[in-house]
Amino acid sequence: MMEIVYVYTKIRSEFGRQCNFSDRPAELHVDIVPDPSLAENFIEKNPVDVFVQVSKDMSEHEVNTERFKTESRGINHVEGGWPKDINANDLEHTIRYRKKVEKDENYVYTLMQLGSLMEHCIKQNNAINIYEEYFDNKEESMERFTEPLSAKTINVFSDPNEIKRTASHLSWHPDQGRKLAISYCCLEFQRAADNMSYESYIWDMENTSKHEMVIKPVSPLLCLEYNPKDSHILAGGCYNGQMGYWDTRKGSQAVEIPTIEVGHRDPVYKIIWLQSKTGTECFSAASDGQVLWWDIRKLSEPVERLILDVSKKDDPDIAYGAVSLEFESTMPTKFMVGTEQGVVILGNRKGKVPAEKIVSTFSGHHGPVYAVQRNPFYPKNFLTVGDWTARIWSEDLRDSCIISTKYHMSNLTDGCWSPVRPSVFFTTKMDGTVDIWDLLFKHSEPSLSVKVCDEALYSLRIQDNGRLLACGSHLGTTTLLEFSSGFCTYQKNEKALANALFERETKREKILEARQRELRVKERAKSEQGKVVENKEVDEEDTIEYKIAQAENAFFETIEQERARFEVESEKMDQQEDLAWAGKKTVKVLQLDTISHPYRTSSSAECVWVCVTNSPIWKIQ
Repeated sequence: MMEIVYVYTKIRSEFGRQCNFSDRPAELHVDIVPDPSLAENFIEKNPVDVFVQVSKDMSEHEVNTERFKTESRGINHVEGGWPKDINANDLEHTIRYRKKVEKDENYVYTLMQLGSLMEHCIKQNNAINIYEEYFDNKEESMERFTEPLSAKTINVFSDPNEIKRTASHLSWHPDQGRKLAISYCCLEFQRAADNMSYESYIWDMENTSKHEMVIKPVSPLLCLEYNPKDSHILAGGCYNGQMGYWDTRKGSQAVEIPTIEVGHRDPVYKIIWLQSKTGTECFSAASDGQVLWWDIRKLSEPVERLILDVSKKDDPDIAYGAVSLEFESTMPTKFMVGTEQGVVILGNRKGKVPAEKIVSTFSGHHGPVYAVQRNPFYPKNFLTVGDWTARIWSEDLRDSCIISTKYHMSNLTDGCWSPVRPSVFFTTKMDGTVDIWDLLFKHSEPSLSVKVCDEALYSLRIQDNGRLLACGSHLGTTTLLEFSSGFCTYQKNEKALANALFERETKREKILEARQRELRVKERAKSEQGKVVENKEVDEEDTIEYKIAQAENAFFETIEQERARFEVESEKMDQQEDLAWAGKKTVKVLQLDTISHPYRTSSSAECVWVCVTNSPIWKIQ
């Protein structure tokens, strides 16, 4: 083929200038003459089928922009300004050099000039605070009432694997929540595909297109938690019962994982770091009914072990399976465990024997307790999430909760308190909805419900500032929600109002419990009294005195019956005598069956005397 080339020339000085287009006549650059010999390469088609439609021809085009991937890089600045012949790490060299500089006249002169300028700035700062915000409270109160309560989606983190897994646990970076660690695991028992990935990821809030780091465990991770004292270290619990820890400075592989024999026998659902001086202690809970304490400096065996047997027999066969944990740093010895049986166990690590470590239990849910968390402002009150409700409890009451939500149409899967407002908490449901509750506003309905996705939500975690909430779904999608200032701004007197609310509800439940106890005591006393009377009657029936009394009662009843019968017959006889006297006087002989009974007629014409003997009585008229 002929190559057609046309060269456009442009003056160098006009490079980069604005293009000004104008109309001009057409120019012929190339004229290709028809070549009849080329027709020999084609076959004539006869007839030719052509389809014609009245409507216009439409075409559909799709354009997908190329994703822009970014990488974060940094520079580590060290102490500088020293001459090349001075070693900054050598203390003697630096001290000697400082003394040498301090003896210089220019050094003293420079300090005098800088000192006067610094003194002026200090006096100015003491005179007025340039960062002071005037009418701060007034603006917040006006904004609170004018701005409606809302939540919007700002980011979405998807599982990068082809086979999607559930986002089982979320953990914010301790340093202002710049990163989010997400553990992925298939929660459907024995339904995981053979080629399913085991990896979990750490995401950067400013770069949602690609994960920042990969966490590679030996088994899928159900939970992954940042160390609050060292943000480079994460602890995770695996599906096969093992736990381990990772150091982001050392790569994606685990630094150390204990052997499977010394760990749990079931999946590890929760791991929490303890408040210790070293910052290396944590404890884990699993559905095998065990709580294990670990020190990552020595993971060959757990430091301590507790069997969740509420009968305090330390029997692992009847232990309750754990699915959630709670630890409050202000209570370093206390911990709480949510179980599969719907019971929340309050424990104390100070106990010398396992039976003393289980202090009390709280029963109220009809299914597993998926979340347990103490109120950050009032640790005595705690939130539990399970079955179709979320409940708020007080440690002073063990038989019933003080506040409960309504029964929802779908199951609740997770929940947490707001870190900035004592009366606000969040819950997730199986229908993909996040509910935000404000107890000072209303109890019966959530203040705001947000439909996040169509699949079920399984996990959520609130950022420390209370504005951002991350929630993970069944298909591995983690959605980041940003709330309006009404949910993350501390309101005036809110702490006192929340305290009054909790105290009032606690007092009400105590009164109801006391009344129930009184009714139960009365019922018990009544039943015991009935049993005593029955036992007494049974005992009396066996005595001789009781039998004699029964015989006497029967004898006197018989006498009374005979006496009544004789009186009836006597009245009949009197009536017959009256009729006889009214007609004519005849002699009648009557035989009376009774003894010792004087007989007297009712007639006034004649008086009849009757003799009472042991023989039948005869009366003559």
